[in-house]
Amino acid sequence: MSSRNSILPVLILGVLFFIFGFVTWLNGTLIPYLKIACELNTQQSLLVAFAFYISYFFMALPSSVVLRWTGYKRGMMLGLVVMAAGAMLFIPAAQSRTYGIFLVGLFVIGTGLSLLQTASNPYITIAGPMESAARRISIMGICNKVAGVLAPLILGAIVLHDADTLTTSLASMGFAEKEAKLDELATRVINPYTWMVVALLVLALYVRLSPLPELEVTDEKAEQGEGDKRDSVFRFPQLVLGAVGIFVYVGAEVIAGDTIGLYGQAQGIPLSQAKHFTSFTLSAMVVGYIVGIITIPKYLSQHKALSISAKVGTLFSLVIVFTEGYVSVLFVALLGLANALVWPAIWPLAIQGLGRFTKTGSAILIMGIAGGALLPLVYGWLADGFLGPRMSYVILLPCYIFIWWFSARGFRKRAW
Repeated sequence: MSSRNSILPVLILGVLFFIFGFVTWLNGTLIPYLKIACELNTQQSLLVAFAFYISYFFMALPSSVVLRWTGYKRGMMLGLVVMAAGAMLFIPAAQSRTYGIFLVGLFVIGTGLSLLQTASNPYITIAGPMESAARRISIMGICNKVAGVLAPLILGAIVLHDADTLTTSLASMGFAEKEAKLDELATRVINPYTWMVVALLVLALYVRLSPLPELEVTDEKAEQGEGDKRDSVFRFPQLVLGAVGIFVYVGAEVIAGDTIGLYGQAQGIPLSQAKHFTSFTLSAMVVGYIVGIITIPKYLSQHKALSISAKVGTLFSLVIVFTEGYVSVLFVALLGLANALVWPAIWPLAIQGLGRFTKTGSAILIMGIAGGALLPLVYGWLADGFLGPRMSYVILLPCYIFIWWFSARGFRKRAW
């Protein structure tokens, strides 16, 4: 697609990526909120991230099958409708204060996002020259993370506006009074999620009626030659290793974004401040995306940007582990800077040359998002256990080391 023809798709996809970010990064506020409302420990509260991100693992390949039937455009519309259904489940969950229903709702929202991202990520990758794909994805990342900055601030102001007073008063309440207060707290999410349902359905209708063109990658003969010689998508090492890279990256990203509020509290910082810390992590990511737009591909290749990101992530992880208080928390937020260009760089490096396997390969990369489900749970288990909240960030080191290796050698492999 020429640069001129790609302007409209980029604008429409920018709106979709804004929605991705807003819905995804609400989890940073939902975790401390549901920890209070449903009386959970750290590991239990991180099931919010697990339920949301594990849906990508189970639903990515079925999403690629759906896309073969619907095409990209109708697939995006369907994804938005499924997300609306998941958001609707928050209403009975809040009314009954049932954690399990909240988790089901998050899983359904993640299912819709899986379909939406399986369609939109390859779309933005092939909606222009491949060598500038990381720059286009970085633009989408800014839309995504600006929404992510706003989401915790907005939801936090609605559901945790009296956070410190609330946690103090709950400790001194009798059973009946405490239950009544927790029931009231749980119902605070009803209005914002009702509005979310309406917004998602309106956006689904807009996408359906928009002039967004349909793309078909199987017509790209230049990319299809190598793919046609192979009978399985798993015969592409760059894709399989890229999926592992996505797995560890998303795990690191979610740990940085979704645990920082709990970690701030563990470092003695009031919840009234800590509830906004996810926004700081995502603000750092926005800065990273702007750097990517300016430098890729004019000054930095995609794999070089990935290498620098991995080195910075390794360094910041060490600082987190070996410092305390606000300094340690600051470097959790600064991981957003290290994480920003990882997805934009891994995606085109992993998907290049797949040809007719592009949709299935995209689904496999989306499955890697399951790292956001599993690695935060490991962090929570370590934080509640023998390592404690600060030392548990050591789990980030092998993640960034693998990404570092992929940027140097893994993406170049074309045969096992």
